[in-house]
Amino acid sequence: MTDSNLPDKNLGEENRGGRKKGNKKSKEDAWNLDGPKDPFAMLDALPEEKQQEIQRALHLFSLGKGLPRTLEEASRRPYPFWDTQPVPKLGDDNATTHGPIELDKASVREEPYSLPQGFSWAPLDLGDPLRELCALLNENYMEEDDNTSRFDFSPEYLLWALCPPGWLPQWHCGVKVNTNQKLVGFIAAVPTNIRIYDTEKRMVQVHFLCVHKKLRSKRMTPVLIREVTRRVNLQGVYQAVYTASGVLPKPVATCRYWHRSLNPRKLIEVNFPISSLRGNMTVQRALKLNRLLEAPKTAGLRPMTRGDVKGVHMLLQGYLKKYHLTPVLSQGEVEHWLLPRENVIDTYVVESSAGVLTDFVSFYTVVSRVLNHPVHKGLKAAHSLYCVSSSTPLPDLMEDTLFLAKSKGFDVFTVLDLMENTSFLEKLKFGIGDKSLHYYLYNWRCPTIGETLDQSTSKKI
Repeated sequence: MTDSNLPDKNLGEENRGGRKKGNKKSKEDAWNLDGPKDPFAMLDALPEEKQQEIQRALHLFSLGKGLPRTLEEASRRPYPFWDTQPVPKLGDDNATTHGPIELDKASVREEPYSLPQGFSWAPLDLGDPLRELCALLNENYMEEDDNTSRFDFSPEYLLWALCPPGWLPQWHCGVKVNTNQKLVGFIAAVPTNIRIYDTEKRMVQVHFLCVHKKLRSKRMTPVLIREVTRRVNLQGVYQAVYTASGVLPKPVATCRYWHRSLNPRKLIEVNFPISSLRGNMTVQRALKLNRLLEAPKTAGLRPMTRGDVKGVHMLLQGYLKKYHLTPVLSQGEVEHWLLPRENVIDTYVVESSAGVLTDFVSFYTVVSRVLNHPVHKGLKAAHSLYCVSSSTPLPDLMEDTLFLAKSKGFDVFTVLDLMENTSFLEKLKFGIGDKSLHYYLYNWRCPTIGETLDQSTSKKI
């Protein structure tokens, strides 16, 4: 949920300039006044070079306008929308109580919230295959601050992320332009059970909040959030969990990204933000320092199969009980989230000589497009999902995992410094990244995770 309200002033000036009488413009820059009048079609009609210029200009407008990255920065800015929502405020002292901020509503608004003129709510088409949503997210979702990369979601990944057991089509909220039915806004909620300290609560996870870059001045983001909240409330669910790289009121926990280079040469060439490849690091030295195993060394390590679901579920249940903010997954959800899918999710289990599952590790695929680079067009990252070890030392299991990810063509392996991940970060040459991930709870108050713990303990998330 990191959309910022980017002004479209630059495009407005372009539009006005094209209509002024006597305005002399070169032929390649001019719009055909007899052509399409739809603003998206008009932009598409421009030469490729001109479209890139406009994208760069829009990006310059966006720099510094996004969400703050630290609590100190956040304390100096207003949050008019979030001040109206049932979330803890940034200035609040750390809570000592547990429970909802607002009680369940006796009645829920039946009619959808109003959109700006010219736009309407539209169901998401899960066919074709997710062509509309892929196009919206891959051009408008999130990109690096230096405009070097952008997510490149596949239909298979989105179906995995959006359709777990119990998903509801009405919780996939799309916004379209009335004139051409182009998808220009989206937000999704998927069902989940979350345990917060000692309380298990039915919630939704909210993600993929996205508004077309050229429409962010229309203040659609608050309307999208209110509308998905209304639809979720209609089903009797009043709490949500979500994450963001920027600071909103108020994080319940914060983790830092760490990265392990699997393809050092490529990461250096695309200027990937990882501390271990900065400074005076040469390609040759990076290749030497980041050398991996030539083969896994853990006996019994193999890809997860459908027959492993029950065993993996038992391992995960026992493992997650140690932490303060975790999902509570059914066997069906374990099958959905962890059973391997090509180019989406990889899970490996360790089976003992007695046929018992003792450990497992999983990571999902995040592909990004590399922008404005003469050689590299894409970057393939493996993001750690779960790493559960009851027999194999965790650093050994993760070392094998790095080899497996490298053998499948990944360029980098990314983890968060949560659970027991800190036990292997330095040993396996992970470098700290330049971003954090903040966890938020909607309509739920509890002590901030981490502030209630002794500094010597592992982060309880």
